[in-house]
Amino acid sequence: MSDLDFSGKTVLVVGGSSGIGNGIAHAFRDRGAEVHVWGTRPSAADYAGEEGSDLDGLHYACMDMTDFDALDAYVPPFASLDVLVLCQGTVQYGRKEFERDGWNHVMDVNINSVMHASTKFHPLLARSKGSLIIVSSIVAFGTAIGNPAYAASKTGAVGLCRTLGAAWAGEGIRVNGIAPGLVDTKLTKVTTENEKRREGALRAIPARRMGTPEDMAGAALFLASPLAAYVNGQTLAVDGGMSLG
Repeated sequence: MSDLDFSGKTVLVVGGSSGIGNGIAHAFRDRGAEVHVWGTRPSAADYAGEEGSDLDGLHYACMDMTDFDALDAYVPPFASLDVLVLCQGTVQYGRKEFERDGWNHVMDVNINSVMHASTKFHPLLARSKGSLIIVSSIVAFGTAIGNPAYAASKTGAVGLCRTLGAAWAGEGIRVNGIAPGLVDTKLTKVTTENEKRREGALRAIPARRMGTPEDMAGAALFLASPLAAYVNGQTLAVDGGMSLG
C-alpha cells in the first residue's frame, strides 16, 4: 500500500467548496478517502458551474465559520476523523480592514474560526491520532499593504500551528501548515485579473508561474501521510520561491 493511499480514512476540508480547499479535497478523494467539505452556500447545487468549484463525490455541508455557537453545536455525520484541513479564508479590499467591522470579520474567519474548529474536532483527531493542516499564506512571512487583518490573521495562523503542534503532539496529533503563494482563486482576482499587477507578481516568483490548487494539494497529502510522521508544528511555504527574495 502506498503511503499516499488514504483508503478507509475520513477527511474534512473546511473551505473545500472552491479554490485551494477544493483542490485539496479532490486530492484526498482521488486517493480513497471519504471527504467532507464545508462551504458558505446553502447547498452544493449553489456552486454549480462556478470556476474552481467541483463538489462531485464530496459530502457537502453549509457552515458559517463566524457563527461559533453553530460550530459548537454541529454534530458531524462521521464517527471518526483522520485529517482536518482548515482552508477557510477571506480578505476585504478598499482599506476596509482598517475599520472595526472589516478587521473583526477577517479575523473571525481567518484565525478565530481556525482555533474554534481545531478544538471542536480535537477529540476525534486524538482518537484517530490524526493530522490537522492549517492553510495560511506566504503573507505570514512578509506583509500585505492595505490588508492589516489578513496579514495579522495569517501570521497568527502560523503561530497557532506551532503552538497546537507542541500542545497536542503527546496525543498523537500532528499539526502542520501550508503557506500558499500566489494561486489564482476568488481571493486573488484583484491581482490575477489585473495585467500589470499579475505581471509584477510573476516577476517576483522564481518559478515564473502562479501556483495551482493541485500544487497545494500535494503538500497537504504529504503532511497528512506517514511520510511526514516526524513533522510537527511546521508551516511549509508552497510559493514557487516567492518568499526567497
